[in-house]
Amino acid sequence: MSGPALVLVAHGTRSAKGVEMIAELAEAVARELGVPVPARGRTSEGSQTGAGAVFGAAPASLRSAPLVRTAFVDVLGPAPAEVLGDLGSVPAVVVPAFLASGYHVYQDVPREVAASAHPAVAVTPAMGPDPMLAMVMRVRLRAAGWRPGDAVVFAAAGSSDARARHDVRCAAAMLAEQIGAPVQVAYIATGAPRVPEVVASVRKSGARRVFLASYLLAHGLFHQRLHEAGADGVADPIGTHPAVVRLLADRYRTAAGALATVRVA
Repeated sequence: MSGPALVLVAHGTRSAKGVEMIAELAEAVARELGVPVPARGRTSEGSQTGAGAVFGAAPASLRSAPLVRTAFVDVLGPAPAEVLGDLGSVPAVVVPAFLASGYHVYQDVPREVAASAHPAVAVTPAMGPDPMLAMVMRVRLRAAGWRPGDAVVFAAAGSSDARARHDVRCAAAMLAEQIGAPVQVAYIATGAPRVPEVVASVRKSGARRVFLASYLLAHGLFHQRLHEAGADGVADPIGTHPAVVRLLADRYRTAAGALATVRVA
């Protein structure tokens, strides 16, 4: 008997590179769970995406293992409700691939789960904040050329939700602990202060070199904007680092165990 399906829910992006990264992340999580990686399907806008967008019955070779599916809450499809509906009565664990818990996590995901009318769904916490993500950000900063003594600006997408902003501040504190130096929080799209303003302010305060730590999961428009903010270097998004894959797999395993316990009870 297989375990619950894993539905990896991401924001969605028009960036082909970003869509590809989500597909790679879903495939990596499937391998971490020991699941054969199914062929890629297509999103509702025609771009290829990961295992989660494949609809219909799973091949016979996959029926003894948990299924891995991807869904998106914005820009692309399929939506979580569509994917959950396609699973029928197969129990499911929804894993929100978000770095902070804002509107999408507190509103969109629960609404989609309710709309699916699926009989057995568990929803895990969002990915972040988490010390593993801070570790990955340190690795990305190093790869971008950051060295001790260089200033760091923690660049997040931003949110109008105070809970999401709190998560961002917690994540920034974790990165500061990782690199042994203070970091300043700035936002790319929503909220203040904005990234270019903070970069300029840090330079004015005497920093010789300023690096941006990207608190983004994948490449896209937001990450592109970081390269126009006047920093000396921009770290890559968090991406598909093995620590991220393990974090998502652990979220799934914990929720799947709890879901099985409830169903047995």
